[in-house]
Amino acid sequence: MTVAKDINDIIIGESKNVLELKFLIDKVAKSESTVLVLGETGTGKELVAKALHSASKRKGSFIPVNCAAIPAELLESELFGHEKGAFTGAEKSRVGRFELSSGGTLFLDEIGDISLSLQAKLLRALENKCIQKVGGGKEISLDLRMVCATHQDLEKKVADGSFRADLYYRINVFPINVPTLSQRSEDIPLLINYILSNLKKDKNNLPKFTSEALEVLKRHLWPGNIRELKNVLERAYILFENKQIEKNHVLENLIRLKAPTSKEEQEALWDATQELDNVEENNGLQSFNKKSSAPLPHPKHYADWFDFFENIDLRVYLRDVEVVLIESAIKKSDGVVSKAAELLKINRTTLIEKMKKLQIN
Repeated sequence: MTVAKDINDIIIGESKNVLELKFLIDKVAKSESTVLVLGETGTGKELVAKALHSASKRKGSFIPVNCAAIPAELLESELFGHEKGAFTGAEKSRVGRFELSSGGTLFLDEIGDISLSLQAKLLRALENKCIQKVGGGKEISLDLRMVCATHQDLEKKVADGSFRADLYYRINVFPINVPTLSQRSEDIPLLINYILSNLKKDKNNLPKFTSEALEVLKRHLWPGNIRELKNVLERAYILFENKQIEKNHVLENLIRLKAPTSKEEQEALWDATQELDNVEENNGLQSFNKKSSAPLPHPKHYADWFDFFENIDLRVYLRDVEVVLIESAIKKSDGVVSKAAELLKINRTTLIEKMKKLQIN
């Protein structure tokens, strides 16, 4: 897949998931469609938005706004601008981010955090392609590309009434999912080189990781994603400037790996194993019927767990894996238990008993 150079310069990585991400960015960048970037905190959603802008035909500025970082009472003025005297303290007129984005791209990060009243005004701006400043009556025409991002489940927020359905459908014209770092762990060596090279001007004193140390980093779950990796590499530079970093250095000084204890941690670990590279086709699991090339968890993955974890409660972990698989099968089957049982290759009565035992609705 060939993509615009700007995209490769901004999005670092050559894993399958990242190549697919770059391909999507390249395709949608050429359009004017509103894009919704979805992904966990720290995955690089703003970089995706920047890549979309850089690869587009728009010559104006890329204007980012973190909706979660600006107090709700100030966000409207920040976006739409205000006229002099519009409210207490408005001593002069101010241009908002919408106007500053003219001819360019407006990136609204954490769109799920904005109030319902502001959602209505945002919807109007998108549909009518014009705005009014706070305290003003003049219509100001808009010529911009809107890119929104969130780490939240907007469909769930629509269902509970905290996010407008009409706005959700308006911004979700073209969704792009950003992979977590654990879903693109093969990119870690490239990311390390890129981040360290940009961390300090002196490229000669950068620390170097052994292959064993890199393997530890690849196995880490990275709950903070690339943001966490950047923090780890900054510590590495401070502690090991111009030195070689061994496996024990990583475990003792850079990241603290322990057995997952909470249900959320264990489910996250299970999710992460599904994204690891699968063994070669002839060594695949007989318990799975593959219908695609998607990676599957393999028992060999667990062989060296105790090189990385202090201990693990096997009973609890296996129980939680069972819960995740049963819930996934039920969801895939639209709640039809008999179909879910077929997916899991167990009897319907057995599945019902397991659901009762595991307290699965």
